[in-house]
This record gives sequence, structure tokens and C-alpha cells, in this order.
Amino acid sequence: MSHNTQQKRRSTSWITTRVVTVAILVGGIAFAAGAASRNTAPNTVPDNVVQSLKQTSQAFTAIEKVTSPAVVSIRVEKKVDNGGMSQLQSGGDSSPFNDEFFRRFFGDEFKQFQTPRGTPHKAPKSQGRVVTGQGSGYIVTSDGNVITNHHVIEGADKVIVRLRDEREFEAKIVGSDSHTDVAVLHFNATDLPTLQFGDSEHLQVGEWVLASGAPFGLTHTLTAGIVSAIGRSSVGIADYENFIQTDAAINPGNSGGPLLNLNGQVVGMNTAIFSKSGGYMGVGFAIPINMVRQVYEQILDHGSVKRAYLGVVIQPLTRELAESFGVKDTHGALIGDVQKGSPGELAGLKQGDIVTAINGHSHDDIGRFRNAIALMSPGTKVELTVLRDGKTLTLTATLKELPNDEQLAASDTASGDAGAIGDWGFSAQTLTPDLAKQLKLDAESGVVISEVEEGSVAARAGLQPGMLVRQVNRKSVNDLKELQAVLEQNKDSESLLLLLQDERGSRFVILRNEK
Repeated sequence: MSHNTQQKRRSTSWITTRVVTVAILVGGIAFAAGAASRNTAPNTVPDNVVQSLKQTSQAFTAIEKVTSPAVVSIRVEKKVDNGGMSQLQSGGDSSPFNDEFFRRFFGDEFKQFQTPRGTPHKAPKSQGRVVTGQGSGYIVTSDGNVITNHHVIEGADKVIVRLRDEREFEAKIVGSDSHTDVAVLHFNATDLPTLQFGDSEHLQVGEWVLASGAPFGLTHTLTAGIVSAIGRSSVGIADYENFIQTDAAINPGNSGGPLLNLNGQVVGMNTAIFSKSGGYMGVGFAIPINMVRQVYEQILDHGSVKRAYLGVVIQPLTRELAESFGVKDTHGALIGDVQKGSPGELAGLKQGDIVTAINGHSHDDIGRFRNAIALMSPGTKVELTVLRDGKTLTLTATLKELPNDEQLAASDTASGDAGAIGDWGFSAQTLTPDLAKQLKLDAESGVVISEVEEGSVAARAGLQPGMLVRQVNRKSVNDLKELQAVLEQNKDSESLLLLLQDERGSRFVILRNEK
């Protein structure tokens, strides 16, 4: 190898070594700088995260400043006999949450009207006792209109509204609707701060909401959470239910206060909680403001709420019922009964029809179906999309005003001789005029269930003594012999489709015998 070649290689080797050394030094410096940075501020939160949280916090603060002056505390007073205390009504015995201590905001221990100390104010014996309770509300007009819950002011002899500036006014009850749990108050004042109505129709699950009110008598309290669910019905709180469910902390005393969106608008009215202790457990319910507003406007216009009715008994279209009616899916409400002379009958609706839409809007949940009709004004014309025997029909009904006696009592238990009905787990007897009168059934013939065997197919399907069997597999039965004959023809069937009737109306039920 030549001298020049060896010299060139040594030169190349020297350059490579220097480059590698420089690279190692640069990398080491960078590593040391990063370590030094981490060592000097090991718990620093990134600025963008902090700024985002600060903006959310600032939004909550701004909402509180703007809205809280229009949120009021409500104190009610009532005179009661010395023999007992007045109670606020709870969801009723039919509520599915009773066993889980489902309570309105006053809870089990707060069900009585109470003074701040929790004991009734003593009055002369001739006057009885004066008991008090607390709730919340919100001002919606600058001259003193306030919206709250019906159960907050129910039975009150005196209502006091307290503002944030500590002024107090005696308010009168303009009107109240127990079916939706909405009440309207008024007190005389001017230039009052007000809250704006939002639009609950566009609420989405996961959206931020804030609950304002006076929990446990602690005025002007704000809690934040999200919309946990929408369209909650059949929870046993009110007759017409379409609740917003939220995890914003709600406690006794929040009742009647506003549920706010991030624009500071009212999107709901706090109404009830699900609780095993009477306090917050992350499940609260608010009435959608669109429903509240409709009731509010009717109370202002008429002093009460005038509801429309269609005159049909509806029930959910379960998968089993859909199969029995030859329907592929469960979208729609099944009509179990049509009242004579009702708007539904005049429109041409029939038993067994499936209503899939009202005015082009689908209402799969029967609670929403009922609300959609009830919140319309009497005289309104509605277009019903109906599925009948596999064909789609469009019918038009003119709604009438709901009669005052729409609430019907539960049927009595039938008595008398009866015949057993095979393996289905119930006994029945032919309907007589005396039985029809006793059970308040508008029928001249049929078969009455007299006994249901515990744990049987009939019991699992919800059959109860006093129900009238009108059809089996779409065939009418007029007496016990006809019922037994139809069942004999279907003795090998695994299921039966029954049309049952009680004092509340008719509905279809499937008996499924899993052999």
C-alpha cells in the first residue's frame, strides 16, 4: 500500500471520529437539557390544558353571574290539623322506583312541610299547626311571573318568594298542573331579572348542563354535570313524562329550579331524584322546558291546562307482538282499544292498528306518543300514519278536549264459579251483568279471569283477576265454552295472542308456553 493511500485513510478515520464525537456531544447536551427541564418542573400541566379548563370554569362563573339573580327560593306555609302533618305527594304506589326509595326532592325524611329547624310551628289549638317547606323557582317576566313545580306549592295557604337581594314577596298561585308537575306564581314587582327559555328539543346526551336552586335551603347553589339521557318516561313521577336525566348534583330543595345550558338558557326544570338516601346519587330528572313552556302559556291563557285526546288505548309493540301481527320491526304504538265516539274512532282507527307516526314524526315510545297528543290544543287536526294488515294508511283525526274523568281506578277482583283453562295458569268464568257492573266493564259478553296461578305463564304475562278476555288469536270469545274451544284448538301451540280488557281499556298480551 502506498504512503499516500495510508495517509488518506488516516485522514478519513480522523474526520469520522470527530463527527461521531460531535454527534455524541450534541445528543448528550440535548438529553441533559431535557432532563434538567423535567427536573426543574416535573408536575407542570401543559398550558393548553390549563387554558381549556380555565375557559370552562370562566363559562360556569359567567353563567352563575347572569342567571342567579332570576333564581328564587320559595317558602310555603300550610295550616294543618293538630292530629297530623301535611305530606307532599310522592310518585305513588305504581312507581317502579318505590322499592328503591325513589323520592321527589323532599325525599322520605323531607316529605313533610318543615320549618328551617325541622319542627312545626305551634299555633293555638283552634288554629291547628302551621308547617312550612322550601323549594326553588325562576323568574320569566320582569313583572313577577315565576315557574316552579306543582308539588312545591301544592296545598299551600301562603307562598313567599325570596330574591337574591334578600327581598321577599308574597306570591299568588296563577295556576298549577299536577299531571305535568308545573305551577305558575306571580308577585308584584317591576324591572326584575329574568331567565330565557331555551330549546330542549335539541339537547344531546353528554351536553354540559347546570342545576340552580336552593338545596337543603342553601340559596343560590350551582352544580354542573352532563345530560345523562333524554326522553325518560314511565318512571312514575307524573302522568305526562319525557324527562331529561342529568348527573348534575340535585338535592332536596332544588325542586322547581332551572336546568341551564351553556348559553344560560333554561332547558329544563329540576323535578325529582332517584336516591336510596334522600340525597344526591347522580340520577336527577328535569322536565324539558318545551313541555314546561306549553303548560305555562296555557295557564296564563286559560288559568288551567286544556288537553287534547285521541280516545285510544296504546301499548308498546314488543318483538313478540310484532311477530304476531306480521310486522318486521317494533317501530310504532299498538292500539289495544278505541273508545266509542272518540276522535280516533271517527278518524277510522281500529283495534290492532299500529301507529308509526304523528304528523310525520315517529313516536316509538308510548310515553312520547301520549305527550304529543296531550300537549296539543283541542280542535287540532293530526295526520296519523297507520300500519294495518301489512298496508300503510294515512288517517286524519280532529282532537277533542280530554274529559275530566280520564283517570280510572283499578279494577276489582271478580268472584264466583270458574273453569280452569288448561296449562296456561288461569281460571275464568262467563261475564254476567252483575260482574260487568262490579268490574266497571263496558261489555255485554266475554270471559272474566277469576284466578291466576302464581308463577304461571299467565302470571308472567301480567294477567290479573278481573280482566276480560275478548279475543284469542284474533278470534272473539263470548263465553267460557267458546274460550275453552278456542284453546283446545290451539292446545299444541307454544304461544297465544290474547286481547284483554279491564277498567282502563284493552290491550294485547302474548302467553308464551316454553315447553
